[in-house]
Amino acid sequence: MANETIKRDVVIIGSGPAGLTAAIYTARASLKPLLIDAPADAHKQTTPGGQLMITTDVENYPGFSKGIQGPELMEEFRRQAERFGTEFMETWITEVDLSERPFQLYTESQTISTETLIIASGASAKWLGIPGEAKVPNGFGGNGVSACATCDGPLPAFRNRTLVVVGGGDTAMEEATFLTRYAAKVYVVHRRDKLRASKIMQEKAFRNEKIEFIWNTAVQEILGSQEEGVTAVRLRNLQTGDEQIFPCSGVFVAIGHKPNTDLFKGQLDMDEVGYLKTSGHSTATDVPGVFAAGDVQDSVYRQAITAAGTGCMAAIDAERFLDHLPVAMPSGEEITDEGEHVTADHKAIITPDGHMIPNQEPQVEI
Repeated sequence: MANETIKRDVVIIGSGPAGLTAAIYTARASLKPLLIDAPADAHKQTTPGGQLMITTDVENYPGFSKGIQGPELMEEFRRQAERFGTEFMETWITEVDLSERPFQLYTESQTISTETLIIASGASAKWLGIPGEAKVPNGFGGNGVSACATCDGPLPAFRNRTLVVVGGGDTAMEEATFLTRYAAKVYVVHRRDKLRASKIMQEKAFRNEKIEFIWNTAVQEILGSQEEGVTAVRLRNLQTGDEQIFPCSGVFVAIGHKPNTDLFKGQLDMDEVGYLKTSGHSTATDVPGVFAAGDVQDSVYRQAITAAGTGCMAAIDAERFLDHLPVAMPSGEEITDEGEHVTADHKAIITPDGHMIPNQEPQVEI
């Protein structure tokens, strides 16, 4: 168990656009945030910096008229957060306790105690687990293989080319339809003979002359070279067992995303998929002092710019939450910003006009 305790007012989990934006804002507010991110792990598909670390050209992030490489953009985010004093820690969090504040985060060798927690751990694309799918240099991820048509579809490498979309749900139909703006042809490869997508999304795809479907088929391998990128996929018909090499210039895997929220199951309110639920226009979760930003709470947009926006919101929400916390005094009592005194034993509150109020729920005898 942990043998060292670290105390902070603000801890941020995740170093993608949401986490780093939250770090920039809280650091500028002199809150000295600690940002924790998972180490790089190919098997667990974790990369400090988030999904933009496996994206090449980013052309839709404001402020870069000529575009910017994904890793370069995230490095700029990180430098800006460092400039204002953000502390970084790369480690695995094994357990969290959000039952009371300060919250406790546990690693293999440390306990991290924090008054507020900003969760920006993102969501991971679901992958097929086939040869050629891993990110460069072990595969073609970032060099012809993508899980985000909105991010990568407009790139020159995919324009007027033949592309493959894998999946049969709404995400796949959305990706395929979007790609027809740029591609010469889009082939949707699906394991079944009918789609799982909603009726309206199916009809939209079926009406599109640029989209064709390859039914009862699975992608077995992605082929190509590091110089050319993706050149073909090896397909297998699941009914006949026949295989074929199908030429294409890009593969978009669209079988869904999984929010990285397993650590918080049973402690925070989330939907059936695992996305954290936030309150109204804020980033507040159902536990006071815990905030969620970025793809971990956004199943709709999943863009760098929207993630950064909610990272800003979470930072402001955390700052305002902390402004209302009691300030500890050397005597052991605490003073709130409204001038109330909380006794050292936390059993009573003394108001500014001298009235004493019990700080505990009365015991009810049964």
